[in-house]
Amino acid sequence: MTGFLLGEDPLVFIVLTGCFGGGAAWLSGRAVAETWRPAWMAALSGAGLALATRFLTYGLFDGELLSLAGYLRDAALLAALALIAWRMRKAAKMVAQYPWLYRPAGPFAWRPRD
Repeated sequence: MTGFLLGEDPLVFIVLTGCFGGGAAWLSGRAVAETWRPAWMAALSGAGLALATRFLTYGLFDGELLSLAGYLRDAALLAALALIAWRMRKAAKMVAQYPWLYRPAGPFAWRPRD
């Protein structure tokens, strides 16, 4: 069953890009935040991982390698996951690093202490 989201089998997309690529994007977003680097680096790591998932889709499952739309779809998903992980880790790190200044305000934010 091909034709799902620009020429891929849905199971291949869910497992390879969603689970494996998404897990790698999540971990890279956390690693970027852990070293106090900016958010654009997390998004860039998601774009790089999209190249890897496109190649694995081509090599393992005979998917289309040079699909710009497929790459952009993968890059958007993986960059979004990396940015979510980056923000969650940065919020947790700010509260842990500066407990006298900040308190948690949900999983994505912190607020000044009263």
